[in-house]
Amino acid sequence: MPRLAGQIDLAKGEAILDAAVQVLGERGLAASMEEIARRAGVSKQTIYNHYGSKAELVRALVHRRVAGITAPLEMPGADEHPEQALTAFAREMLHALINPRANTMMRVYISGATEAPDVALAVFEAGPKASRGRLADFLAREHADGRLAVDDPAMAAEFFGGMVVGTYQLAGFLGVDLGLTHPQIEVIALEAARRFLRAYSL
Repeated sequence: MPRLAGQIDLAKGEAILDAAVQVLGERGLAASMEEIARRAGVSKQTIYNHYGSKAELVRALVHRRVAGITAPLEMPGADEHPEQALTAFAREMLHALINPRANTMMRVYISGATEAPDVALAVFEAGPKASRGRLADFLAREHADGRLAVDDPAMAAEFFGGMVVGTYQLAGFLGVDLGLTHPQIEVIALEAARRFLRAYSL
């Protein structure tokens, strides 16, 4: 079946995103689309055909990251097991916060925000806003199903996100190694989920 105009295959799309992470991480938002295309083994026009702009390319990068973080909230059976789902979500958030490459990319976005406000907006919308939105949707389902009392899912999602990231997020952006181990992450994630659920229990 022929592809629609601007459509590219999955493997090529992943190659472009992987190349964008490398090039932007090395050179910042001023990196050229030509260099990204060269690293990905595609033409610059292929990137523009699919993403349209550097801001939309960055949006796709952030979307890919957030999809992995929020996956536990959308797994089959997640709604019926909120403690497990929230713990897994918190665990993914924390692992993202101590990921050196992810933190490098966030520093790139932040440092270039003034010169590229369209990119900054794309990062916010595809990142924190989307992540909190998916958590709010999960909490709204829990409320509708009678498992939790969450009158304002959006506010509750902000509360949970704040409980989890704490100062770890800022430390990651600053390159400060807090020495979080996998066992410590498990404890933090589970404790955050349990305290949150107690706060919103029926």
